[in-house]
Amino acid sequence: MTKKFWETVPLTEMTGDQWESLCDGCGKCCLLKLEDEDDGTLTYTDIACRLFDDSTCRCMNYPLRKMMVEGCILLTPETLPETQKWLPRTCAYRLIAEGKPLADWHPLVSGSADTVHAAGISMQNATVPEYEVDEEDWYDHAIDEQV
Repeated sequence: MTKKFWETVPLTEMTGDQWESLCDGCGKCCLLKLEDEDDGTLTYTDIACRLFDDSTCRCMNYPLRKMMVEGCILLTPETLPETQKWLPRTCAYRLIAEGKPLADWHPLVSGSADTVHAAGISMQNATVPEYEVDEEDWYDHAIDEQV
């Protein structure tokens, strides 16, 4: 069995293309999350960033997202240690950082970008744009996502 780059190349040594290809396209990193002030517990909502296109599960302005959205976290090998807790347990960046394998539905494993949607992992067609929900109603949009 041939080793794949994500099994042999450390996250900090990946090329830009390798790093970007780790994204499975689930869209969960673009969801608004609620953090309990007392214990730090995170709760995912089905509320998506204003730049999120839930039909494609991609950012509509990926290159400029940090300038356009206050609080957008740029995930890099350098920021991963402090941002990893915001990523779902299924996220390739988190899995690799934790020394775990990618799931069979991950596009790098399956060879298809559609398997993340077929497996029911993605937020495709399942979100509400943030500008449609008042902040006091965010808890009404909590979803059962493990982080």
